[in-house]
Amino acid sequence: MSKPVVIPPLTQKGHAAHCNRCLAGLPASLLDLDGSRMAISFYCLGTLDITGLVDQKITDTDRESWKEWIWDQQAGGVYGSGFRPGPFMTTTENQPSQHLATYSNDYSTPHIIMTYCALLSLAILRDDFTKLDRKGLLQFLRSCQGADGSFSTIPGAGDGDLRMTYCAFAISALLNDWSGIDAPRAFAYLRRCRTYEGGYGQSPTCEAIGGPTYCALASVYLAPPHLAMPLTPAERKQTTRWLLQTQNETGGLSGRTGKLADACYCFWCSASLDILGDRALLNTPAMAAFLASCQFNFGGIAKAPGTTPDPYHTYLSLAAVAIAPPETEDGSWRLQPLNTLINATTDTVKWAKEHIPARAY
Repeated sequence: MSKPVVIPPLTQKGHAAHCNRCLAGLPASLLDLDGSRMAISFYCLGTLDITGLVDQKITDTDRESWKEWIWDQQAGGVYGSGFRPGPFMTTTENQPSQHLATYSNDYSTPHIIMTYCALLSLAILRDDFTKLDRKGLLQFLRSCQGADGSFSTIPGAGDGDLRMTYCAFAISALLNDWSGIDAPRAFAYLRRCRTYEGGYGQSPTCEAIGGPTYCALASVYLAPPHLAMPLTPAERKQTTRWLLQTQNETGGLSGRTGKLADACYCFWCSASLDILGDRALLNTPAMAAFLASCQFNFGGIAKAPGTTPDPYHTYLSLAAVAIAPPETEDGSWRLQPLNTLINATTDTVKWAKEHIPARAY
Protein backbone atom coordinates (compact mmCIF):
# COMPACT_ATOMS: atom_id res chain seq x y z
CA MET A 1 0.00 0.00 0.00
CA SER A 2 1.38 3.43 -0.95
CA LYS A 3 2.03 5.97 1.79
CA PRO A 4 -0.42 8.89 2.07
CA VAL A 5 0.86 12.14 0.61
CA VAL A 6 1.95 14.64 3.27
CA ILE A 7 1.01 18.20 2.28
CA PRO A 8 2.60 21.04 4.28
CA PRO A 9 0.59 24.25 4.74
CA LEU A 10 0.36 26.75 1.88
CA THR A 11 1.85 30.01 3.21
CA GLN A 12 -0.53 32.33 1.39
CA LYS A 13 0.38 35.50 3.27
CA GLY A 14 4.07 34.95 2.63
CA HIS A 15 3.46 34.57 -1.10
CA ALA A 16 1.31 37.69 -1.13
CA ALA A 17 4.07 39.58 0.70
CA HIS A 18 6.64 38.42 -1.89
CA CYS A 19 4.52 39.78 -4.72
CA ASN A 20 3.76 42.96 -2.82
CA ARG A 21 7.52 43.56 -2.49
CA CYS A 22 7.98 42.97 -6.22
CA LEU A 23 5.28 45.53 -6.97
CA ALA A 24 7.32 48.09 -5.06
CA GLY A 25 10.48 47.16 -6.97
CA LEU A 26 12.02 44.05 -8.49
CA PRO A 27 14.88 42.46 -6.55
CA ALA A 28 18.30 42.22 -8.25
CA SER A 29 17.69 38.55 -9.11
CA LEU A 30 14.69 39.54 -11.26
CA LEU A 31 15.90 42.72 -12.95
CA ASP A 32 16.10 40.93 -16.30
CA LEU A 33 12.28 40.87 -16.22
CA ASP A 34 11.97 44.66 -16.20
CA GLY A 35 11.19 44.66 -19.93
CA SER A 36 7.99 42.73 -19.09
CA ARG A 37 6.94 45.00 -16.25
CA MET A 38 3.23 44.92 -17.16
CA ALA A 39 3.15 41.13 -17.02
CA ILE A 40 5.02 41.07 -13.70
CA SER A 41 2.48 43.56 -12.34
CA PHE A 42 -0.35 41.24 -13.35
CA TYR A 43 1.26 38.21 -11.66
CA CYS A 44 1.77 40.25 -8.48
CA LEU A 45 -1.74 41.69 -8.44
CA GLY A 46 -3.14 38.30 -9.45
CA THR A 47 -1.47 36.70 -6.44
CA LEU A 48 -3.05 39.26 -4.12
CA ASP A 49 -6.40 38.66 -5.83
CA ILE A 50 -6.32 34.87 -5.73
CA THR A 51 -5.37 34.88 -2.04
CA GLY A 52 -8.20 37.32 -1.32
CA LEU A 53 -5.79 39.91 0.09
CA VAL A 54 -6.21 42.79 -2.36
CA ASP A 55 -8.13 45.01 0.04
CA GLN A 56 -5.78 44.22 2.93
CA LYS A 57 -2.53 44.73 1.05
CA ILE A 58 -3.37 47.61 -1.30
CA THR A 59 -4.07 51.08 0.05
CA ASP A 60 -6.46 53.41 -1.75
CA THR A 61 -3.49 55.60 -2.67
CA ASP A 62 -1.55 52.69 -4.18
CA ARG A 63 -4.64 51.49 -6.03
CA GLU A 64 -5.09 54.84 -7.76
CA SER A 65 -1.36 55.19 -8.41
CA TRP A 66 -1.16 51.77 -10.06
CA LYS A 67 -4.23 52.43 -12.15
CA GLU A 68 -2.65 55.65 -13.37
CA TRP A 69 0.61 53.86 -14.21
CA ILE A 70 -1.21 51.22 -16.24
CA TRP A 71 -3.24 53.80 -18.17
CA ASP A 72 -0.01 55.67 -18.89
CA GLN A 73 1.05 52.60 -20.89
CA GLN A 74 -1.98 52.77 -23.20
CA ALA A 75 -0.64 53.92 -26.56
CA GLY A 76 -2.35 54.51 -29.88
CA GLY A 77 -1.31 55.19 -33.44
CA VAL A 78 -1.59 53.90 -36.99
CA TYR A 79 -1.90 50.29 -35.74
CA GLY A 80 -4.67 51.01 -33.26
CA SER A 81 -4.22 51.11 -29.50
CA GLY A 82 -3.21 48.78 -26.69
CA PHE A 83 -0.78 48.67 -23.80
CA ARG A 84 3.01 48.69 -23.75
CA PRO A 85 5.22 46.56 -21.44
CA GLY A 86 6.37 49.63 -19.54
CA PRO A 87 7.46 53.25 -19.81
CA PHE A 88 10.77 52.68 -21.61
CA MET A 89 11.38 54.19 -25.08
CA THR A 90 8.29 56.39 -25.18
CA THR A 91 7.19 59.71 -26.57
CA THR A 92 4.43 62.08 -25.50
CA GLU A 93 4.27 63.96 -28.80
CA ASN A 94 1.29 64.00 -31.15
CA GLN A 95 -1.18 62.55 -28.70
CA PRO A 96 -4.20 61.33 -30.73
CA SER A 97 -6.77 61.73 -27.95
CA GLN A 98 -7.19 62.63 -24.30
CA HIS A 99 -7.57 58.95 -23.40
CA LEU A 100 -4.15 57.89 -24.68
CA ALA A 101 -1.03 58.77 -22.76
CA THR A 102 1.30 58.04 -25.68
CA TYR A 103 1.15 58.17 -29.45
CA SER A 104 2.88 54.98 -30.54
CA ASN A 105 5.66 54.77 -33.07
CA ASP A 106 7.93 51.93 -34.13
CA TYR A 107 9.68 52.10 -30.76
CA SER A 108 6.69 52.24 -28.41
CA THR A 109 4.13 50.02 -30.13
CA PRO A 110 1.48 48.30 -27.98
CA HIS A 111 2.13 44.63 -27.16
CA ILE A 112 -0.67 42.05 -27.34
CA ILE A 113 0.39 40.00 -24.29
CA MET A 114 0.89 43.12 -22.21
CA THR A 115 -2.52 44.38 -23.31
CA TYR A 116 -4.14 41.21 -21.97
CA CYS A 117 -2.20 41.65 -18.69
CA ALA A 118 -3.16 45.33 -18.43
CA LEU A 119 -6.87 44.67 -18.86
CA LEU A 120 -6.88 42.02 -16.13
CA SER A 121 -4.74 44.14 -13.81
CA LEU A 122 -7.17 47.04 -14.15
CA ALA A 123 -10.05 44.67 -13.46
CA ILE A 124 -8.31 43.43 -10.28
CA LEU A 125 -7.99 47.09 -9.23
CA ARG A 126 -11.69 47.54 -10.09
CA ASP A 127 -11.17 50.31 -12.64
CA ASP A 128 -14.23 51.54 -14.54
CA PHE A 129 -12.46 51.39 -17.96
CA THR A 130 -13.77 54.77 -19.07
CA LYS A 131 -10.32 55.48 -20.55
CA LEU A 132 -10.25 52.35 -22.73
CA ASP A 133 -9.98 53.01 -26.47
CA ARG A 134 -12.15 50.09 -27.59
CA LYS A 135 -12.22 50.92 -31.30
CA GLY A 136 -8.46 51.30 -31.29
CA LEU A 137 -8.07 48.00 -29.45
CA LEU A 138 -10.03 46.14 -32.15
CA GLN A 139 -7.88 47.81 -34.81
CA PHE A 140 -4.77 46.73 -32.90
CA LEU A 141 -5.91 43.08 -32.90
CA ARG A 142 -6.44 43.25 -36.66
CA SER A 143 -2.98 44.75 -37.11
CA CYS A 144 -1.38 41.89 -35.16
CA GLN A 145 -2.93 39.06 -37.20
CA GLY A 146 -0.80 37.78 -40.06
CA ALA A 147 -1.70 36.16 -43.35
CA ASP A 148 -1.19 32.68 -41.87
CA GLY A 149 -3.77 33.37 -39.15
CA SER A 150 -1.30 33.78 -36.30
CA PHE A 151 -0.93 36.87 -34.13
CA SER A 152 2.36 38.62 -33.42
CA THR A 153 3.34 40.43 -30.23
CA ILE A 154 3.35 43.78 -32.06
CA PRO A 155 2.06 44.56 -35.57
CA GLY A 156 4.38 43.23 -38.27
CA ALA A 157 6.81 41.50 -35.91
CA GLY A 158 6.36 38.09 -37.53
CA ASP A 159 6.85 36.29 -34.21
CA GLY A 160 3.40 34.73 -34.06
CA ASP A 161 2.67 31.73 -31.83
CA LEU A 162 -0.22 30.36 -29.77
CA ARG A 163 0.44 32.65 -26.80
CA MET A 164 -0.61 35.62 -28.89
CA THR A 165 -3.54 33.72 -30.40
CA TYR A 166 -4.84 33.11 -26.88
CA CYS A 167 -4.40 36.76 -25.90
CA ALA A 168 -6.33 37.87 -28.99
CA PHE A 169 -9.16 35.47 -28.15
CA ALA A 170 -9.21 36.44 -24.46
CA ILE A 171 -9.27 40.16 -25.29
CA SER A 172 -12.11 39.58 -27.77
CA ALA A 173 -14.04 37.65 -25.11
CA LEU A 174 -13.54 40.45 -22.56
CA LEU A 175 -14.66 43.03 -25.13
CA ASN A 176 -17.57 40.78 -26.17
CA ASP A 177 -16.62 41.79 -29.70
CA TRP A 178 -14.99 39.37 -32.13
CA SER A 179 -14.77 41.75 -35.08
CA GLY A 180 -11.07 42.38 -34.42
CA ILE A 181 -9.95 38.90 -35.47
CA ASP A 182 -10.38 36.55 -38.42
CA ALA A 183 -11.41 33.49 -36.40
CA PRO A 184 -11.42 30.89 -39.25
CA ARG A 185 -7.83 31.79 -40.17
CA ALA A 186 -6.83 31.79 -36.51
CA PHE A 187 -8.30 28.32 -36.00
CA ALA A 188 -6.59 27.04 -39.14
CA TYR A 189 -3.26 28.18 -37.68
CA LEU A 190 -4.14 26.69 -34.29
CA ARG A 191 -4.86 23.29 -35.80
CA ARG A 192 -1.50 23.30 -37.62
CA CYS A 193 0.13 23.58 -34.19
CA ARG A 194 -1.37 20.27 -33.00
CA THR A 195 1.17 17.45 -32.68
CA TYR A 196 1.03 13.69 -33.00
CA GLU A 197 1.07 13.41 -29.18
CA GLY A 198 -2.19 15.33 -28.80
CA GLY A 199 -0.64 18.46 -27.35
CA TYR A 200 0.12 21.71 -29.16
CA GLY A 201 3.42 23.28 -30.09
CA GLN A 202 4.12 26.97 -29.81
CA SER A 203 3.97 27.18 -33.61
CA PRO A 204 3.54 24.64 -36.45
CA THR A 205 6.11 21.79 -36.49
CA CYS A 206 7.15 22.46 -32.86
CA GLU A 207 6.94 19.79 -30.14
CA ALA A 208 3.98 19.68 -27.78
CA ILE A 209 4.34 21.94 -24.71
CA GLY A 210 1.97 22.50 -21.80
CA GLY A 211 1.71 26.29 -22.19
CA PRO A 212 0.73 26.37 -25.86
CA THR A 213 -1.64 23.46 -25.23
CA TYR A 214 -3.48 25.55 -22.66
CA CYS A 215 -3.49 28.51 -25.05
CA ALA A 216 -4.98 26.36 -27.82
CA LEU A 217 -7.68 24.75 -25.67
CA ALA A 218 -8.66 27.99 -23.95
CA SER A 219 -8.95 29.70 -27.34
CA VAL A 220 -11.19 26.91 -28.64
CA TYR A 221 -13.52 27.17 -25.65
CA LEU A 222 -13.51 30.99 -25.45
CA ALA A 223 -14.84 31.36 -28.98
CA PRO A 224 -18.61 31.89 -29.29
CA PRO A 225 -20.62 29.00 -30.79
CA HIS A 226 -20.92 30.57 -34.25
CA LEU A 227 -17.11 30.79 -34.54
CA ALA A 228 -15.98 27.76 -32.56
CA MET A 229 -14.14 24.79 -34.06
CA PRO A 230 -14.31 22.20 -31.25
CA LEU A 231 -12.10 19.15 -30.86
CA THR A 232 -13.44 15.77 -31.92
CA PRO A 233 -13.98 13.13 -29.19
CA ALA A 234 -10.88 11.29 -30.42
CA GLU A 235 -8.80 14.46 -30.24
CA ARG A 236 -10.04 15.22 -26.72
CA LYS A 237 -9.10 11.73 -25.54
CA GLN A 238 -5.64 11.95 -27.09
CA THR A 239 -4.99 15.37 -25.53
CA THR A 240 -6.15 14.22 -22.10
CA ARG A 241 -3.86 11.20 -22.28
CA TRP A 242 -0.85 13.37 -23.15
CA LEU A 243 -1.63 15.86 -20.39
CA LEU A 244 -1.92 13.15 -17.75
CA GLN A 245 1.48 11.69 -18.62
CA THR A 246 3.12 15.04 -17.84
CA GLN A 247 2.64 14.32 -14.11
CA ASN A 248 5.71 12.42 -12.91
CA GLU A 249 6.89 10.71 -9.74
CA THR A 250 7.53 14.05 -7.98
CA GLY A 251 3.83 14.88 -8.21
CA GLY A 252 4.63 17.92 -10.33
CA LEU A 253 3.84 18.35 -14.00
CA SER A 254 6.35 18.89 -16.79
CA GLY A 255 6.01 21.05 -19.86
CA ARG A 256 7.26 18.53 -22.38
CA THR A 257 7.58 14.77 -22.65
CA GLY A 258 10.49 13.48 -20.60
CA LYS A 259 11.33 16.81 -18.93
CA LEU A 260 11.57 17.69 -15.24
CA ALA A 261 8.53 18.98 -13.34
CA ASP A 262 8.08 22.75 -13.19
CA ALA A 263 5.64 24.64 -10.98
CA CYS A 264 4.23 26.77 -13.81
CA TYR A 265 3.26 23.66 -15.80
CA CYS A 266 1.18 22.52 -12.85
CA PHE A 267 -1.11 25.31 -14.01
CA TRP A 268 -0.78 25.02 -17.78
CA CYS A 269 -1.45 21.28 -17.78
CA SER A 270 -3.99 21.04 -14.96
CA ALA A 271 -5.91 24.00 -16.41
CA SER A 272 -5.96 22.24 -19.77
CA LEU A 273 -7.41 19.14 -18.11
CA ASP A 274 -9.98 21.34 -16.37
CA ILE A 275 -11.03 22.86 -19.71
CA LEU A 276 -11.52 19.36 -21.10
CA GLY A 277 -13.55 18.31 -18.05
CA ASP A 278 -10.93 15.77 -16.93
CA ARG A 279 -9.42 17.51 -13.90
CA ALA A 280 -10.55 14.65 -11.62
CA LEU A 281 -8.06 12.32 -13.31
CA LEU A 282 -5.15 14.39 -11.94
CA ASN A 283 -3.40 13.34 -8.72
CA THR A 284 -4.21 16.56 -6.89
CA PRO A 285 -2.57 15.75 -3.50
CA ALA A 286 0.69 14.80 -5.22
CA MET A 287 0.69 18.04 -7.24
CA ALA A 288 0.06 20.08 -4.09
CA ALA A 289 2.93 18.34 -2.30
CA PHE A 290 5.27 19.23 -5.18
CA LEU A 291 4.16 22.87 -5.12
CA ALA A 292 4.65 22.94 -1.35
CA SER A 293 8.26 21.85 -1.87
CA CYS A 294 8.75 24.83 -4.22
CA GLN A 295 7.73 27.35 -1.55
CA PHE A 296 10.43 29.74 -0.36
CA ASN A 297 10.75 30.24 3.39
CA PHE A 298 10.33 34.01 3.11
CA GLY A 299 7.50 33.95 0.57
CA GLY A 300 7.15 33.21 -3.10
CA ILE A 301 7.12 29.99 -5.12
CA ALA A 302 9.92 28.86 -7.42
CA LYS A 303 9.86 26.74 -10.56
CA ALA A 304 11.47 23.82 -8.68
CA PRO A 305 12.62 23.06 -5.14
CA GLY A 306 15.71 25.01 -4.12
CA THR A 307 15.51 27.65 -6.85
CA THR A 308 14.70 31.38 -6.65
CA PRO A 309 11.01 32.36 -6.38
CA ASP A 310 9.43 34.88 -8.73
CA PRO A 311 5.95 36.37 -9.28
CA TYR A 312 5.34 34.29 -12.45
CA HIS A 313 5.74 30.90 -10.77
CA THR A 314 4.08 32.15 -7.59
CA TYR A 315 0.91 33.21 -9.35
CA LEU A 316 0.65 30.21 -11.67
CA SER A 317 1.25 27.78 -8.81
CA LEU A 318 -1.57 29.38 -6.84
CA ALA A 319 -3.79 29.37 -9.94
CA ALA A 320 -3.19 25.63 -10.28
CA VAL A 321 -4.21 25.17 -6.65
CA ALA A 322 -7.33 27.29 -7.13
CA ILE A 323 -8.41 24.95 -9.93
CA ALA A 324 -7.68 21.74 -8.03
CA PRO A 325 -7.30 22.37 -4.27
CA PRO A 326 -6.31 19.42 -2.08
CA GLU A 327 -8.37 18.56 0.97
CA THR A 328 -6.35 19.44 4.07
CA GLU A 329 -7.33 19.85 7.70
CA ASP A 330 -5.86 23.32 8.09
CA GLY A 331 -7.69 24.78 5.07
CA SER A 332 -4.60 26.71 3.98
CA TRP A 333 -4.90 25.48 0.39
CA ARG A 334 -8.29 27.11 -0.17
CA LEU A 335 -8.06 30.07 -2.55
CA GLN A 336 -10.46 32.30 -4.48
CA PRO A 337 -12.18 30.40 -7.33
CA LEU A 338 -10.57 30.82 -10.74
CA ASN A 339 -12.04 31.34 -14.20
CA THR A 340 -9.84 28.83 -16.01
CA LEU A 341 -10.37 30.19 -19.53
CA ILE A 342 -9.41 33.80 -18.72
CA ASN A 343 -6.95 32.89 -15.92
CA ALA A 344 -8.21 35.29 -13.28
CA THR A 345 -10.53 34.96 -10.30
CA THR A 346 -14.21 34.60 -11.07
CA ASP A 347 -14.99 37.91 -9.35
CA THR A 348 -12.37 39.75 -11.41
CA VAL A 349 -13.58 38.23 -14.67
CA LYS A 350 -17.14 39.16 -13.74
CA TRP A 351 -16.03 42.78 -13.16
CA ALA A 352 -14.10 42.80 -16.44
CA LYS A 353 -17.02 41.49 -18.47
CA GLU A 354 -19.34 44.07 -16.91
CA HIS A 355 -17.05 47.05 -17.58
CA ILE A 356 -14.81 46.31 -20.57
CA PRO A 357 -17.41 45.77 -23.34
CA ALA A 358 -18.43 48.91 -25.15
CA ARG A 359 -21.81 50.40 -24.36
CA ALA A 360 -21.82 52.16 -27.72
CA TYR A 361 -19.11 53.11 -30.18
